[in-house]
Amino acid sequence: MLVDDHAVVRMGFRLLVDGAPDMRVVAEAASGEDAVRVIEDAQPDVVVMDLSMPGIGGLEAVRRLLAKAPEARVLVLSAHEDAMHARRTLKAGAAGYLTKRSAAEALIEAIREVYQGRSFLEPLIAKQVTAQQARSEPLDTLSEKEFKVFIALAGGQSVQDIAAVMSLSPSTVGTHLYNIKQKLGAANSAELALIAMRAGLLTP
Repeated sequence: MLVDDHAVVRMGFRLLVDGAPDMRVVAEAASGEDAVRVIEDAQPDVVVMDLSMPGIGGLEAVRRLLAKAPEARVLVLSAHEDAMHARRTLKAGAAGYLTKRSAAEALIEAIREVYQGRSFLEPLIAKQVTAQQARSEPLDTLSEKEFKVFIALAGGQSVQDIAAVMSLSPSTVGTHLYNIKQKLGAANSAELALIAMRAGLLTP
């Protein structure tokens, strides 16, 4: 099953998958919510899913999909090329993590790997994940909501923008912001951006 909010992206991946002799696309979904709705009927062996989607988003979708279909294997496709997103994805229960940049070459191999019960990480990301696991990472203390708010704030979005996109009240976003600063020892948004940059979550 392909899950991505961009129809053109899904079409490209469908062509790749349907071109392989041993697999076919059984369903498509444009959001995490859609995927959770159709997974029981579709019964896919592997779910190939984007991480950054509107609504519940990729990470929450991974959890809900696996709660509904525990035997499914989830391969996350993401534009994020940092170890932190990969780690959080695997922690949520995904079997693999592939960046969209490498997808054209590696997608079929990655699907086969996770289908056979193995996990899949691109070599470069795997190296970064191993290095991060060797040291304590304050970002690991952030909840999923806090992590999303942190990325948005570090990227320059305002509290009002984040509230609108995440369907939260500005005061709830403010509470998340307070907790994030406490956990990361940051005094302001500029320091949050610096922490995000050092972790490879933002490009300078």
